[in-house]
Parts: sequence; structure tokens; C-alpha cells
Amino acid sequence: MQSSIKSISSLSLLVLVLLGFSCQQPKSERQLTGNPKIDKLKLPEGFAVEHLYSPGENDQGSWVAMTFDDKGRMITADQYGFLYRLTIPKVGSDSVKPKVEKMLVGNVEEPQVGMGYAQGLLFAFNSIYVMVNHNPNETFSRGTGLYRIQDLDGDDQYENVTEIRTFTGEPGEHGPHSMKLTPDGSRIVLSAGNHVDVPQMDHYRLPRVWDEDNLFPLIKDPRGHANNRQAPGGWIATIDPEGKDWELVAAGFRNEFDIAYNEVGDLFTYDSDMEWDFGMPWYRPTRINHVTSGAEFGWRTGNAKWSPNYPDNLPAVLNIGQGSPTNVMFGTEAAFPAMYRKALYAFDWSFGIIYAVHLTPEGASYSANAEEFISGSPLPLTDGTIGPDGAMYFATGGRRLESDLYRVYYTGNPDDVSALTVEKLPTEAKLRRELESFHERNPGPEGLELAWQNLDHEDRFVQYAARVALEHQPLESWRDKVSSETNPVKKTQASLALARQGASGDAVDLLNGLMEINYSALSEKEKQDLLRTVEVILYRYDDDVASVKSDLVAYLSPNFPADDNLLNRSLSVLLTHLDAPDAVEKTLALLQTAEDDKDYQKTFTSSSELVFRNPQYGLDIANMLANVPPAQATYYATVLGGAEKGWTPAMREEYFAWIKNALTEYKGGRSYVGFLDRARKMALASVDPADFEKYDELSGGKLLSASGNDIVEPGIQPEGPGRRWTVDEALAVVDNLGAQDYVRGKAMYQATLCQSCHTMQGEGGIVGPDLTQLGTRFSKKDILEATINPSDVISEQYHATVFELKDGGSVVGRLVNENEEAYFVSQNPFAPDDLREVPKSTVSFTKNSEVSIMLPGLINRLNEEELKDLMAYLMAGGNENHELFQDKSTAER
Repeated sequence: MQSSIKSISSLSLLVLVLLGFSCQQPKSERQLTGNPKIDKLKLPEGFAVEHLYSPGENDQGSWVAMTFDDKGRMITADQYGFLYRLTIPKVGSDSVKPKVEKMLVGNVEEPQVGMGYAQGLLFAFNSIYVMVNHNPNETFSRGTGLYRIQDLDGDDQYENVTEIRTFTGEPGEHGPHSMKLTPDGSRIVLSAGNHVDVPQMDHYRLPRVWDEDNLFPLIKDPRGHANNRQAPGGWIATIDPEGKDWELVAAGFRNEFDIAYNEVGDLFTYDSDMEWDFGMPWYRPTRINHVTSGAEFGWRTGNAKWSPNYPDNLPAVLNIGQGSPTNVMFGTEAAFPAMYRKALYAFDWSFGIIYAVHLTPEGASYSANAEEFISGSPLPLTDGTIGPDGAMYFATGGRRLESDLYRVYYTGNPDDVSALTVEKLPTEAKLRRELESFHERNPGPEGLELAWQNLDHEDRFVQYAARVALEHQPLESWRDKVSSETNPVKKTQASLALARQGASGDAVDLLNGLMEINYSALSEKEKQDLLRTVEVILYRYDDDVASVKSDLVAYLSPNFPADDNLLNRSLSVLLTHLDAPDAVEKTLALLQTAEDDKDYQKTFTSSSELVFRNPQYGLDIANMLANVPPAQATYYATVLGGAEKGWTPAMREEYFAWIKNALTEYKGGRSYVGFLDRARKMALASVDPADFEKYDELSGGKLLSASGNDIVEPGIQPEGPGRRWTVDEALAVVDNLGAQDYVRGKAMYQATLCQSCHTMQGEGGIVGPDLTQLGTRFSKKDILEATINPSDVISEQYHATVFELKDGGSVVGRLVNENEEAYFVSQNPFAPDDLREVPKSTVSFTKNSEVSIMLPGLINRLNEEELKDLMAYLMAGGNENHELFQDKSTAER
């Protein structure tokens, strides 16, 4: 799950409450059960689902972790409470309701102590391993860490608790997470998010020489997220059953919640995005990663995340898109058809989708494609596993949301499948594994020759494994080989290894050696690798290479600008850092002409497909999609923000004018404005103090809030303090209206951007219906119920529609029109005329969505008086002469 719930967007108090189109809903071909918990699910053909249990109905919290014990019983964990043990009836039983018992764990000295607050559970070695993610409090004394509970007296109750290890950092949704057994069954692999410090390890497959390694002008998240977290981010390690031996496998994740091995022992995870960065050039979508030995995936705080193209980290196997990853698992033990037994299942909490990711061995890694296996709205997916019966079990909930437990099984006869074996892997994969054997403890000296041979391997995963194997060899055995190497690719990779493992005395020789390479003769990737190696050397040894910086400028400058966006990013960073005389001029010219690559950050899931699946997250996406920021230009603007030399007054004016335009013309994620403002402020710090006010105004300084994180909306803004209003509380406040403030009521209507979507008294947007007659059609209670709990009752006229497709996917949006051949669907409330055509021949089933597109709780910004004035404005239909308002002279005070 993401580290923080997205803030309630102030789109409109009644945005889309009444939005709808009068088109007739298409007919459904599938028979619904009448159980909304089941009917909301989209399933592949041949699969059936059972709703087993709702923990919240029994005061058992919100379940986020599960495992099966050796007797076939499920163990689950409430995110903020106890463990539970379930005995589940077999598929086809008259009743599927499980027997549920709360597990009370403790020693004789502390009987009846609950063990819970877990985000990871594993039954193994006749024990339950519990990953507690929680600060101790008066009801739960154990802190964040890994615990082992055991039944030592054979009474089927767990009385022994062993603390394996506690963790430092910040517990929570970016804390320690899931565990799985390693393929040989001898160890446990576990994952932790980027708010957990890497503990002391007994061995490091990823050499412990990590650093930030980024010369891009650092801007930490303007809203403070993860600003104190440093390299290497989230990490994965293995331990022995007693937790005495720890080995780091990989790092550089944002918040990889779960891990899973395929049938040949290759490890995968599903890493999260930073949704506040949406639209920024450093945004990284949620992604499936093949986690090889010693892998680094380049998460760094703020805007410092590494490009997937950098040679010192590995790329994703598949970019999924926006979301909040939770569980991953393979279907190896499932009683499913062959293609689904081989699939990796990736859970997205935000948008309620279980992706089936189909992996095909390709070189030393895998190619991947995905499909939407199961989806629903709302369906906040937490954890899942394949049960002893071959069925898929999954839970929903988290963050105290309503929680449910489901079972999915295949109704047909599973076909045979030819197992993938190590012998069947491509040659490159076998070579990668051989190289990885030299990442182990005390690698033999023969690893040096094998590693050096493969530093120029065309397969990126082999090349990466070779460099890491080289770094595991004694430094003195290969330091001199770097300078004598004539192969430019090997020299670059070896120089990168020495930059990471060496000392300041190596830096000048490294740069001189790299400058001997004929840059123009290199491929695009080889140029990128060389530039990245130069960056790492400068980052780590900047003060030690002053004597060669002018030579480095002469070497790099003729190659800038390039015909490649990613190369221009690296060259602009390096040359501005080096104070190259023409770096600012060239970068500013690129800023004005930059165009994003067509397939830049191509994702499996289109952003527009997610809007109607979760209004709290989806409408933020919709707002941005209407005015997407230019990623490449934003990158240059950030580079220029950190450039202190090379400016002329005309260049300053051109740059600051661009910033102001970008602030007002585009919509990015929640931190978009803040990031631009920090770049703006960096640039202002280097102007002549006499010109500060001029450039501050030219760059939009007067448009920004005091924090710089938001554009200040004109007019009266809510003063608050707000609260989490309930219908009863709000109704008690607005029950008796009279002599209300018209000006403030209209201001609250405008401040929440209702006017951008709705018309009132002839003014406003046309996305939603005219609200002028709202007060004559609905009561105060009606309005409050629709505003606070919009999904509780949705008129048939205003449902979104779910189109389940024959190929396994689905489309969610508002049906605007149809003809004999196609449905026409609107998926973005901010671009309602941008319609997607869905051929009817591709649709197998349609149904109404059970989630209102309107955000819940939009009045939570307002205090009591502001709420009363807003309600009066709505009930009066914007008529200032209505009896609900005091006289106009008083209202305009």
C-alpha cells in the first residue's frame, strides 16, 4: 500500500453527484447472484468465486496478511489487531462460512497476549513467523520487527514468542512486510519498504557501497514524504530459520510489499510508485521487477530516483501503471489451467485489480505481458495465497476499511503443463546464475576472469551480474586492469565498479581513462553508461578531480545536445555541474523545444482506465490527464534551477516566464507545484538581489501559497478547522439555517471548485448538471448523504458502467452513446467529450459500478459556519435574495 492516503481533492462539493447521461444501460449477458460482494467481481471464464467471510461484521478488524499452517488452516492478521485461525469448509460445501478463532499467544508469565499488527505471516519450520509493523502502545507492547511463535507443548496453541529482530526506521505501510520460503526450503526471504533501515547483515550480495550517486539538483518531496530516507531504499534479504544469519539480496525499492519465486527459483516483486510525482520526469510507475542476486533498482528520495537506463541499476520487467501494490504470488500450486499456474499474480489495492503477469524466459531475464485476472470496485486487495486445495484465497481491507475474504477456484479440469526447469533456461540465464555464484560468501578467484569476460556482454542482466561479481573480488586483484583495458565497454563497466569500490586517488585516472574512449563510436546505451559512470565519479570524488574538469567539459560539450532525450538529460546535468560556458544556453534552448518520447514510461494499464475504478485516486488522475505536464522540459527546468553560472538577463527572463506558464497551464501529481517552486527558488537564489523581486513576480511567486506547494485560489478560502463530518453531525449543524452569509457561501462553492463542473445561475462548467434547482428537488439530508457517503445510494441514472471484455480485461466509464456496433464511453470527467469506442463484439458482460465517481467527504475542509453558508447557497440555488440570507449589505462586509 502507499505510504499516505491521497488528500481529498477539492474538485467540487457536489462534483458529479448528479452527473449522468440518459442513455439506456446495455443489457447484461451474465446472471448475477444478488450478492453485491460477488457480483462486483470480474472473473475469467471458467472460474468461480465464493465470499467466505467479513471480519468487520464480527469486530475482527481489517485483514492484511495470511498463510496456511500444516493442518490446512488459514492464519490471518488484522492490520491493527490480532491473529485469527480459520478452518475453511471445502469447495462445494453447503456452507462456506469458516470457523474462526482469535489466537492468543504468550508465555506462562504473560498469558493471553495478542500477537498481531502484522503485515506479513509465514508458517514454516513448525512455527508462525510474524512481521509486526507497529509502534508499541498500551495494548500491544511489541515493536516493529520479526517474531517467531511456536507450539512447544503440542496443545495446538502457540505459547512461545521469540523476538528474532527489531527494526529501526519508521514503521507503517513502508515498513517490513512479507515473507516466503526460499525454493530449497532452507531459508526465509523477507521484504521491507524504504522506511526501514537496512540492518546489519552477515553477507551482502549487493555490495555495501551504496550512495545517492545523483548530480541532478536535489529537490526532496515538497510535502515531506520520505525526506529523511537515504540509499538504498527498500530491501530484500534471506535469513535462516532462527534468524541468526542474514544475507542482503537486493535493494533500491520504494515499497515492495511482497515477493515470490517462480518454479526455477527466480525471485519477483511488485514495487510501488510515488503517486504525488505523477507527471514528473522522475515518476516511476508501479512495476514488476525480476530480483536477481545483488540487484539495485535505484529508488532515491524526492526527485533523485535513478533512470532505469542507468547501468548501476536494473530495469523493470513490466511497468504496470498507477496503483498501490500489495500481494504477489505465483500460481504454481493452483488447480488452474496451465497459463494461470505459470502466472505471477500482482495485487493492486487502490484500483482493485489482480493482474496475471505472464513471464517468458528471454535472455538472462524475462519478457512479460499481463492481463486483468480479477477486478472489482471497490476491491482494496491486501493479501492472497494458493491454498492446499489449489484454490486462490484473497482478502480485502487495510486502513480500517471493510474487509472480506474470498476463494476463487477453476470449475473445469486443469490441463497438464510442462514445467520450466533450469535446464530449459536460455544460455544467458545460466551464465547469469554462474556469475551470481561469485556474489556468495568467499567467492573463488576464478570469478575474476569470468566477470571480466562478461563486462561487455550484450545482455544487460548478464553484464550487471558480471560487474557485481567483479566488485566481490579483492580490489587489488583488478584495480590495475581497469587502466589497461582497451575495450571501451569493459573499460566503462570496470570504471563504474572501481568508482564504487575505490578511493579518491583513483578518480582522476578513471576520468582520464574514460576520456580516451571515442564517444562518437559508441552506441546510445554505451554512451549512457559512460555518462553515468562519469556522474558517479563526480558525485563521489568531485573535489578530487578539479584538475581534469576543463578537459571533461571539452570532451562532453561537443556532444550536447544529442538526438536522444535520455542522453540530453545526462549531458545537461553533467555540463551544468561542471559550469560549462554554454551549458545554460544549450539547456534553455532544449527547454523551449523539448518533446516527450512517444513511448516514454509506457505502461500496461492506461491511466484513463483507472479513473472510474476509485474516485479518491482516479479523479486526481483525471485532472492531470486533461493537462499533462511536459516531462522532458520539466527535467531541463530542474537542471537549470541548479545552474548558478552562464546566465544572461534575457535567459533569466525566458526561464522564469516558462516556470510561471508551467505552474498555471499543467496539472501534475500532488507535489507538482511544489517541485516547480523549489526549482524556481533554487534559480532565484543565484540572481542579483536587486533583481529578486522582478524575477520572483515574473516566475509566478505571487500565485503561490506560503509553502509554495499550491496555487492560491482567488477569493475567500475555507478557514476551518475542518472535521470528518458524518451525516448526523452535519445535519444537526445545518438543520436550522437563517441569516446566512451569501458571500461566504458562494466563496465556499467556488473554493471547492464546484463551479468548474456545475452551472449555478448561468455560471460554471458543463461537466455536471445545473444545480440552480437543487434546493427544490432535494432536502438537506439528501444533499449531505450524497456528499458524505456518495456510494451508499446511486441512482440508476448515474451509475458508471463496467464492460467486461472477452479478452479478459475490462473498461469502466460512463456510457454516453451506443449504436449497433459499439458503445461510446467517457472515462475522464475533465475531458467528457474524449470518448473511447468499445466494439460490442469484444464485450462479454456489462454491469453497473457500485462506486460513485464522487469523492466522499468533500465537506471535511469546512467548519460549522462555512458548512452552513455553503448549504444555504446550495438550497437557495445561488440566489442572493433568498430568505436564507441576511441583507446584502451585511453579507458583503
